[in-house]
Amino acid sequence: MLTPPARRGARNPRATLVVSSAVAFALLANPVAAAAQRGAGGSQSTPAGASVTLAEAIRRAERVQPDVAQARAAVQTAGAEVRNAWGAWLPTVTVSSTGNDFFSEGSSRVDPVTGQVTTGNSSNKSVSAAVAASLDLFTGFRRGADMRAARAGATAADASFIDARYQQALTTTNQFFDALAARELVRVRGASVARAEEQLKVATNKLHAGSATRSDSLRSLVNLGTAQLDRLDAERDLATAEANLGRLIGATGRVQAADDSAFYDLRPTVDTAALRVEVEAQSPQVRSAAASATAARASLSASKAAYWPSLTLSANSGWNGSQINDYDLLNQRQVSLRLSWNLFNGFGRELAIAQARANAEVGDARASESRRRVLADLTSQLAELDAAEARIGITRTSVAAATEDVRVQQERYRVGLGTIVELLTSQEALSQAEVDLVNARFQYLRAKAQLEALAGHAL
Repeated sequence: MLTPPARRGARNPRATLVVSSAVAFALLANPVAAAAQRGAGGSQSTPAGASVTLAEAIRRAERVQPDVAQARAAVQTAGAEVRNAWGAWLPTVTVSSTGNDFFSEGSSRVDPVTGQVTTGNSSNKSVSAAVAASLDLFTGFRRGADMRAARAGATAADASFIDARYQQALTTTNQFFDALAARELVRVRGASVARAEEQLKVATNKLHAGSATRSDSLRSLVNLGTAQLDRLDAERDLATAEANLGRLIGATGRVQAADDSAFYDLRPTVDTAALRVEVEAQSPQVRSAAASATAARASLSASKAAYWPSLTLSANSGWNGSQINDYDLLNQRQVSLRLSWNLFNGFGRELAIAQARANAEVGDARASESRRRVLADLTSQLAELDAAEARIGITRTSVAAATEDVRVQQERYRVGLGTIVELLTSQEALSQAEVDLVNARFQYLRAKAQLEALAGHAL
């Protein structure tokens, strides 16, 4: 039995698949290209060369971030408190002057002796000037305690300012590396898209030549779509990271993080024992908490001064003159020694001492907790640094192996010895290895930045 001839106009299924694959590829590529153009247009809104180095980003963030500004203001206030504590040892001096114009209305009268008529209205003008000084001779040791508290407060403010700077530097550094890592991931995802596009072309050509199945081109098309979606997500993350970096440094819009090869130099071996001793004693967080505890104990001593008497020496001198005596200035002087002793004030002193003692105990507890927390964080970050360093070596090896594996699988697929599943699996493994390498490198940098924030200096 003869097979009936094909109808005129009937389509070749293989040709139809080739055409449909090409159309699908074009439709899939166009939205991504449009998104890339929109991304390029969005980047044009940022001034050309709007990128910052890490050091510049940290400096700019310190100038605009409120936490650093607040810590800086606290240092200035603490300095004023020390100056005020010094002033308590000095006498207070007051200068004053007055001028008066006096008028009294009354009826006229006749002087019985002289017989002269004297008007009842009288007026007089007078001037006066005075200078007064007082000096606390004894305050129940309050001034010494206030001075110790003020100095400890100034030390705490200085340490808090240093800690605020390093914490802000840590925040800025992390955001800087987020932007840098996001841009690196965009590059990695772009390379994945390029590999997927090339693979789709190969699969389509092999299908057209009859050496591949329809499933190969469809799998390649799905793989391309997945790679393009990953790139879109990476571009979105990049825009978010660069916008947040701009906000931190006081800029409007996106700001690029400038890459530096020095970022990827692994640290020399750190003496962890010496670093632990240094951090426990000199960490800004520890110094701030210890100084705050010292200030609280000094405030407790100052509150006990209320049980002691106070002794004050005062002196004043004044000059008075009026129109009646032709403004002849007459001097008046006075010196006084005043003793004051508050024997009972309704348990107000006891309340103040109880509150000061509670604050001192809380300050000591916070200082101890600060040391323990810093040491725990140091242990954690040292472990993270070592793990990140090991991950860098492992992922570098994985990238090299995956790159070679993709090359081998591409050649096997080209000559018909391998399957599309094996090739796509190798490509996915390479993409993941590249992402893991980027993450490992920046995990290392973040762990190092955290250690520097704990130590209060660069490693």
